[in-house]
Amino acid sequence: MTELLITGATVVDGTGAPGVRADVAVDAGRIVAIGNDLPAASWTIPADGLVLSPGFIDMHAHSDLQILANPDHLAKVSQGVTLEVLGQDGLSFAPIDDATRSAVRRQIAGWNGEPDDFDFSWSSVAGYLDRLDRGIACNAAYLVPQGTLRMMVVGTANRPATSTELAEMKRLLAEGLEQGAVGMSSGLTYTPGMFADTAELIELCRLVAEYGGYYSPHQRSYGKGALEAYGEMVDVARESGCALHLTHATMNFEPNKGRGVDLLAMIDEALAGGIDITTDTYPYLPGATTLSAILPSWTAEGGPDALLARLADPADRERIAYELEQVGTDGSHGCVTDWNTIEISGVRNQTLSGAVGNTVAAIAAGIGKPPSWVFFDLLVRDNLATTILQHIGHEENVRAIMKHPAHTGGSDAILVGGKPHPRAWGTFPRYLARYVRELGVLELEDCVHHLTGRPAGRLRLNDRGLVREGYHADLVLFDPATVRDTATFDNPRQQAEGIPWVLVGGVPVIADGRRTDALPGRAIRRTATNRGESA
Repeated sequence: MTELLITGATVVDGTGAPGVRADVAVDAGRIVAIGNDLPAASWTIPADGLVLSPGFIDMHAHSDLQILANPDHLAKVSQGVTLEVLGQDGLSFAPIDDATRSAVRRQIAGWNGEPDDFDFSWSSVAGYLDRLDRGIACNAAYLVPQGTLRMMVVGTANRPATSTELAEMKRLLAEGLEQGAVGMSSGLTYTPGMFADTAELIELCRLVAEYGGYYSPHQRSYGKGALEAYGEMVDVARESGCALHLTHATMNFEPNKGRGVDLLAMIDEALAGGIDITTDTYPYLPGATTLSAILPSWTAEGGPDALLARLADPADRERIAYELEQVGTDGSHGCVTDWNTIEISGVRNQTLSGAVGNTVAAIAAGIGKPPSWVFFDLLVRDNLATTILQHIGHEENVRAIMKHPAHTGGSDAILVGGKPHPRAWGTFPRYLARYVRELGVLELEDCVHHLTGRPAGRLRLNDRGLVREGYHADLVLFDPATVRDTATFDNPRQQAEGIPWVLVGGVPVIADGRRTDALPGRAIRRTATNRGESA
């Protein structure tokens, strides 16, 4: 007798094919049969009126520490996420050494928080993946972060890597790929990753290609120079032979209004030329990052202490304010800063909690100070940990890009802060509710393909991402008539509705809409056959 039988669901299998009514049997963590009138099992989930789909794959997640510190991980599994890809934007925690760990923790505390008494008892990618294997709510894959590699080997200096340094970065990258990383990420508006030139990126990506991985860059601009920045990434892929995944591939900021079609034309031309490209987006208009990210890059050279010293210097403050408000910095993607679009979403220093939910412009007006003064004050008093929402998106671009056949879903979710972006709790049900049911931008089967089978293909998984016999039973049951995101910008930590069951390896992590105590998730490792598989 099998362990589990799901009866009467409409099976949307992740390929884009029309849904069919069928029963699905699960045993030992895998799908063992799909059909009608299947034999009885030890227990049954009646699923009449529900859609059964593969679990959703979050191609861009910032849960690197939170998935360990708070393994309940309700924000993600309640959306139907059964696999997320960590190590994003070129900055994370493996491989790492003691000196670099301290700097990275400070730099991305706004992404990951500072969990109390957290045990950083790893230094390698293998060690981090082993830590995930102790038990997490959903599965997780990992990208080697190029910025962390550069910080370990070159430091935070704005200069090209020497041949010796490049060789050492390649050694560390190869080690991480051999230990199971699925590719490499970059954060090319974040220090020190941004200090790598195109030639350095090509050389690293040649190595990623040899291992069958992919490159996931946060490129040099998403604003005034966005198309040029996308073009550089396409050139890196062309020259290196590496698969390219354009993450949070939006066309934001005022200069890019209506230009999503231009990005898609570039992608189509590259695909026609034989370059392997996919993208991911989130279905919202505002973006999210750290407040320090909009600073000009020269301010960060030398690391966090050097940056704080510059923020305390009146002459440097004047220069920074001029570049932000009159010129446009590389940190703000070449666009002049509009303080009305920058909303504080989280602070580490709780004496600053009154700023959360307000724009920099509103805070400044309330205290009679210039917006740049508020900006500097928050950065210094919060030790660079402040997070923000940026209200800079365009609906026509969001819709055009999500319809493209290279598109996948990624939340880009920051889970910490007083008012994190609601995409942390709502990305995947929002696709199904707003862009399938309400607006009809995507058909249901096509949307599920974008969120399951297609990203599994990018990750080279041969036994996940589809409802198919022999595949891992990472599954979601949702009601297509009622599924919806309830997370809002005012109240972002709200569980989605209409997703009563989520299974990871056949084990319920959401049962009848409630979180169980199960932690069946594990690390998904790239293997020597270029297939990502669980250990």
